[in-house]
Amino acid sequence: MSTLVDKIAEQRIQAAFDNGNMDDLPGKGEPLQLDDDSMVPEQLRMGYRVLKNAGYIPPELAERNQAMSLCDLMARCAEGSPQRCDAEHKLRQLELRMRMQGVDTRFLHRYLRSLQTGEH
Repeated sequence: MSTLVDKIAEQRIQAAFDNGNMDDLPGKGEPLQLDDDSMVPEQLRMGYRVLKNAGYIPPELAERNQAMSLCDLMARCAEGSPQRCDAEHKLRQLELRMRMQGVDTRFLHRYLRSLQTGEH
């Protein structure tokens, strides 16, 4: 039965292409933005998707985002300013916490360097 439905759907899609109904769709010619959840175990994917759609992010990702924001702040602050010193202190603490959790933090140093050299 599904093969019949699949064939009908394919015929209608092809007819829409032939009639030009697909020519001016938003995002045409741009790469698709697909969520890659291949690293999430299959039995957990639905739960992860529900949490993601609800706006929840895992603590590890929240820490990563916070670290990146601190790098951005450091790049905007003058060398030796109180704000930069405070951001550096917070970043060191956060990086230490991330390392203790087994997170590779080299991305922070690469990101900070790219901000400093203007390569981002």
